[in-house]
Amino acid sequence: MINYPKKLDFIFDKLYNYNALPILVGGFIRDKILGLNSKDIDIEIYGISSFSKLEELLEEFGSVNSVGKSFGVCKLHYEGYDLDFSFPRVDNKNNIGHRGFQIEINPNLDFKTAASRRDFTINAIGYDVKNKILLDPFNGLVDLKNKILRVVNEDSFIEDPLRVLRAAQFCGRFELSIDKKLFELCKDMVSNQLLNELPKERIFEEIKKLVLKSNRPSIGFELLKKFGTNIYTSNIYILDEISKQLTTNSATNTVLMLAALCFDYNDKQATYFIQNLTNEKELLNRVLPLIKNHNKINEIFNSNIDNYKLYKLATEVKIEELLILSSAIYFTKNSSNIYEAGDAIYKRAKELNILKEKLPPLLKGKDILNFKIKPSPEFSKILDDAYEAQMSCEFTTRNGAIVWLKKYLKLSKEIKV
Repeated sequence: MINYPKKLDFIFDKLYNYNALPILVGGFIRDKILGLNSKDIDIEIYGISSFSKLEELLEEFGSVNSVGKSFGVCKLHYEGYDLDFSFPRVDNKNNIGHRGFQIEINPNLDFKTAASRRDFTINAIGYDVKNKILLDPFNGLVDLKNKILRVVNEDSFIEDPLRVLRAAQFCGRFELSIDKKLFELCKDMVSNQLLNELPKERIFEEIKKLVLKSNRPSIGFELLKKFGTNIYTSNIYILDEISKQLTTNSATNTVLMLAALCFDYNDKQATYFIQNLTNEKELLNRVLPLIKNHNKINEIFNSNIDNYKLYKLATEVKIEELLILSSAIYFTKNSSNIYEAGDAIYKRAKELNILKEKLPPLLKGKDILNFKIKPSPEFSKILDDAYEAQMSCEFTTRNGAIVWLKKYLKLSKEIKV
């Protein structure tokens, strides 16, 4: 039996009353078998031929989102779960790309025929919740047990180039070996340049799943290299170390993974690599400073941890993120499980309260205005000089900042008070 959320029985009971049969399918079943929990549940509905009828039945349980209507899919958020309801269907390729399919919905299909459109056997397992029967027409359970990724249908697999990336992603996430036939299919699809049909946003979505959901992302990247893609650098094993230190923020984790892949690149090389994956400027703007400063941890440690240098570093990058990157690089290259420089810098940065943000400036613009100085280019220079003085510990309190400002203005020949 599959232990699905019993809250869903309220929905299922209503569907039974209208002679509809819900089958749990896809990733939810795969993850449950692997002992993993998921809030995303795909449910295939047999016995109903009308999409509007399905919407009508589900409206009682919340707002139904039918954005996937053309694919026979409607979404419902219910009791903390994201439910995707779909009809059994047959996909026929009629255009390029992963969306170039004609969808034929058929509520009377048998499960094996409906599941034959799926990519891998481990994703073609279903669970009949009414009869409490596991449906496994392509022996996905055996493949899960043997930790192997195998294709369901070779002919239909090659119609969707996104599946090449999904193959690498699943092997990385679940540490699977790839079946020889599947490997050759993926390699041929890459050599035939089928991945060129994909928008880079879709490629990046699969890469993010690989780096964010895998304990050993390097497995997936090694496969991408063997397939012949250019989504690869020589730094992939650093990703495995970073995966042990991931934060609770997925955007931060994505930044760290990209920085790891490009840590020894110059700005131009890193920019080229990242822009081939995504147009998200914020990601690029966060990655480049990490790459630029990845050696600073050891440099500052070797200079007896000068506070000023740490303060300056915090103005360029989040030290906490840099420490994750730096330690991952260190542990990948060294057998030691102790990173003396990283531990010492972490301790000092924490004491200075600059692990996550730079030193807050004590002198504000309003303080300068109090001295009857109008905003000007010189105004900004005063603030910059004050911040430099603060980082150099010339003052450590707000009162000290005001005293410093008085002396600064008195000595300045360019400013008239």
